[in-house]
Amino acid sequence: MATQHDIALTHALTGIPGPLPSSGVIHVSFPHASRFTIVGNHLAQHDGLSLTAIGIGVHIQSLPAGSQVGIKALTARFAEGETTIAAALRELETHGYLHRTRARLANGRLTTRTVFCDQPSALLRGGAMAPVAVAVAVAPRPVMTPVVPVPPPAPEPTPVPEEEHPPVRVPSRIAPKPPRRPLPQPRELTPELHRAAFALLADLRRHAPELVLSEDDVEELVPGAAAWLERGAHPDAVRHALTTELPEPPKYPAKIVRHRLAALLPPPLPGSSDLAPVRRPPATPFQTCEGCDRAFRSPDPGHCRDCRGQYWEAA
Repeated sequence: MATQHDIALTHALTGIPGPLPSSGVIHVSFPHASRFTIVGNHLAQHDGLSLTAIGIGVHIQSLPAGSQVGIKALTARFAEGETTIAAALRELETHGYLHRTRARLANGRLTTRTVFCDQPSALLRGGAMAPVAVAVAVAPRPVMTPVVPVPPPAPEPTPVPEEEHPPVRVPSRIAPKPPRRPLPQPRELTPELHRAAFALLADLRRHAPELVLSEDDVEELVPGAAAWLERGAHPDAVRHALTTELPEPPKYPAKIVRHRLAALLPPPLPGSSDLAPVRRPPATPFQTCEGCDRAFRSPDPGHCRDCRGQYWEAA
């Protein structure tokens, strides 16, 4: 049984001027008066982005400023999991649509600042931004009454020669990262040292609920914590270094702990010989001149410089 939408669609197709294509999609278009977003074909038809990344990019572009577009917010909105959405966001970053930076607020907390650019190529050319009214992209179709023919697409403006636009240097988002510091290793991982390091790491969640480590993570990080303890660091000092000023929220607790174990490792405690006071050379004693009774410094008794000069002249 035909539905009302099927009947309306049949009437709409009969009103499209010209012959219909024998295969492929047929567009039935109506002008939007409200609740719409202009999306460039460079995003909608991007050949380097996955369909998930294109969909998330269109969704983000349709949201008003200030909307939450993090992995948690998008996972709660769509059926895709965190891994799929995180990979799609990285694709948008790689191609310049999405920029995420860490910024510190006035109260000292760290936050992620997200910027979405609807035309990365214009940003690289140094183009000026125009104010755009952003609205929600998904909107109900208007009632299909008389079909309004789709106007022919406006001719694209003639591109300005590239030499007239001086290149703008934009920091690369895909620059190679520096190699990660290796996890510290103790000179000898004794059973007692292993047990103490394991207990310290497993106990971190008592002091920082964000640092919930799996048993495999703890076992992998034990050598790093053992190196701290072997160097004389008190467990409270190690715990303070690993749990203070954590990012909000920490996405990868094990990576944070690993980085801090490697980057904040204290040097070994100095030995008693290293802490001995520096010995100064003995001072040259004072002597009394045998000729003028004047004091002067010399390892041996005798005459001062003036008296010695007089004796030399007399000789």
